[in-house]
Amino acid sequence: MSTLSDPAPPPAPVENRGECLRVEDLRRDFGGVWAVDGASFSVARGSVTSLIGPNGAGKSTLVNILSGFDRPTRGRVLLEDRDVTRWPAFRRGRRGLARTFQHSHAFGALTVRENVEVSALGVGATHREAAKRAKELLGLLGLAEYAEQPASSLPHGDERRLGVARAVATGPRFVLLDEPAAGLPEAEVPAFADVVRSVRDDHGAGVLLIDHNMALIMSVCDRIHVLDQGRTLAEGTPVEIRANLDVAAAYLGESAIAEDA
Repeated sequence: MSTLSDPAPPPAPVENRGECLRVEDLRRDFGGVWAVDGASFSVARGSVTSLIGPNGAGKSTLVNILSGFDRPTRGRVLLEDRDVTRWPAFRRGRRGLARTFQHSHAFGALTVRENVEVSALGVGATHREAAKRAKELLGLLGLAEYAEQPASSLPHGDERRLGVARAVATGPRFVLLDEPAAGLPEAEVPAFADVVRSVRDDHGAGVLLIDHNMALIMSVCDRIHVLDQGRTLAEGTPVEIRANLDVAAAYLGESAIAEDA
């Protein structure tokens, strides 16, 4: 089992524009307030990119735009060089974009296995394919022992893993993880870091990770994009971001500066 003190993950692959989820000059206006103001970045397949920033930085708005639950005022979303800015969420899902949510969207009355199977069926898998995916994913994510239990009975950490399993069951090329570690006990974070690495390494998906747990972020991400008041504050590797004094002042706190001094 990997831990958060393990060496940094391998470098991200050389970016191929045809294998990226990209946002270009994305802006979203709410009654004269710019929740997102000119964000541009990309997520390559087989890599983990993190989106961080203080509360109110525009992260949730950006994720909603990326996944098709909101539309930008200006700018574009490109999924493997295809402009999907005006596509609804279900169409993006069929094209290979999946997401988790801050609050569980599991079907509580269905079993854990059925929840994963339903996700696979929703993108056109046969019943046999859906069953196979569910068995593989529940084993991979440490949920096999709960397969026949109602999803509503899962403890919080396992509920988060189920959210990832449901997303990966769609066979995505890109996965948006929206605060997946929120509420997890610190003791469970290293195991969840392994889950994120698995999505990247075992499934070859590009992962956009939005979270406030900096130990998780720094241990699994290849690139970090920092938002502040809707604008890009910095972008770079975990080492570069940790050493960035502007980021430390705006988000990481003075302790981050002292830690690297």
